[in-house]
Amino acid sequence: MAEFDLHRSRRKSISMEITDDLRILVRAPLRMRMEEIEQFVSDHEQWAQKHLTRARARLERERRFEDSPEAVDRLKKQALESIPARVAYYAQVMGLRPTGVRITAARKRFGSCSGKNSLCFSYRLMMYPPEAVDYVVVHELAHIVHKNHSAAFYRLIEQYLPDYRDRIKMLRQ
Repeated sequence: MAEFDLHRSRRKSISMEITDDLRILVRAPLRMRMEEIEQFVSDHEQWAQKHLTRARARLERERRFEDSPEAVDRLKKQALESIPARVAYYAQVMGLRPTGVRITAARKRFGSCSGKNSLCFSYRLMMYPPEAVDYVVVHELAHIVHKNHSAAFYRLIEQYLPDYRDRIKMLRQ
């Protein structure tokens, strides 16, 4: 069984997450027996290993670029030149109008759409193929119509990117 950190609190369910420093954190109810917690960790060990591998790969990618301020500046410049143009293109194709587009230094998410339909994209997207960038752009634009990840949301994405599942895989590699 994998090593894990345990955080007990006044909650009703148990959960597992991978922390930024690549540890497994289990959150459990105060009164849950340790045997139950260990069984949960054992049952979800494959999930934990898969997500630890992804997190390690993400950290390694980030380290390669963050070691060099010049590389970060280059990625930011590239994002400022590329992403707003891709948003404009797909917004026109999809018949949507975001209220704004910003480039951020977000580490954990590639993009976001606010309740007021303003889109944000991490400059780190520039480390991925253009097809993956286009997926994130269409994904965030789709949130203007659907503020969730429902089946209708993914059907909308599929109208414009029939291969969107392959593009998601690019982001996870």
